Amino acid sequence: MKSPVVVTIAGHRFTLRSDEDERVVREMAAHVDKHLRDLQKQTRTADTQSLAILAALQITEELWKERRQQAELKKRVRDKGHALLQFIEREGRV
Repeated sequence: MKSPVVVTIAGHRFTLRSDEDERVVREMAAHVDKHLRDLQKQTRTADTQSLAILAALQITEELWKERRQQAELKKRVRDKGHALLQFIEREGRV
């Protein structure tokens, strides 16, 4: 059930609806807000639209990095599992 959660991002209040736990929604909003505030300090711009685009790009970069790491981990697990299965099959014949 989607519950409304009021959050503040970059000084703007938003009412979000999500199936996620309220705590998770607040953490996600805080993550976005932190990116926006950090970028505002770095770039010294108040242009919310530019900051939002830059924050979206940074968050997307984080997501893609995590996805690459997850894919690499899955491949390593698959390779190790395959090697273990070959070892068991080979040793089982002795």
